[in-house]
Amino acid sequence: MTPATPPATPSATPEVPVVREMRWWDIERVLRLEVDLFPEDAWSPGMFWSELAHARGPAATRHYVVAEAGGRLVGYAGLAAVDRTADVQTIATARDHWGTGLGARLLTNLITAATSFECREVLLEVRVDNRRAQRLYERFGFEPIGIRKGYYQPGNVDALVMRLADPAAAAEPATPAASLAAPSPAPSPAPGSPASVPSSAPGPAQGSVPSSVQGTKTHG
Repeated sequence: MTPATPPATPSATPEVPVVREMRWWDIERVLRLEVDLFPEDAWSPGMFWSELAHARGPAATRHYVVAEAGGRLVGYAGLAAVDRTADVQTIATARDHWGTGLGARLLTNLITAATSFECREVLLEVRVDNRRAQRLYERFGFEPIGIRKGYYQPGNVDALVMRLADPAAAAEPATPAASLAAPSPAPSPAPGSPASVPSSAPGPAQGSVPSSVQGTKTHG
């Protein structure tokens, strides 16, 4: 007797990442992803601790989130907001989540946070050679406003400064997000915390919006 053909096993549906607030106990896993994606200029633990120190309470000026899927940290993002101006600090997703739209979800979260902070604009820096990241930002309404020469070190790569004029009116793009491939902001450490940014790109004083930081780090 010929055995019956077993039913086909349906392919597993990838788990949709959950985006939530970043907490101190996430830093170790965030750092592992940070080093993988930004080996030349990864943030130190102290830089993340410094940022999270300003992310809660009535005087908060930071907003940081992580994305988890299947118990694994697959992305993170952060924003600084002072004097009604927000600055995207970092957006990163694990390599196997590039091109899945997670980068767009994280950026949407940051723009929503900027609106909650009542910011009138959102700024970021992105490598001039990172066209995929630039296209994502353009779809959200960011426009180029200038160039910072030799902003990304090592490598001496210029940064394109981009601005979103009205975050409250920004909407998530209708099409899936393009994957991001090259580093683009790093947050500025508070005074006394370890710094990995080059001396040519000093961080701002505590509580201020960065005008010269490592540059928006972008992978996703």
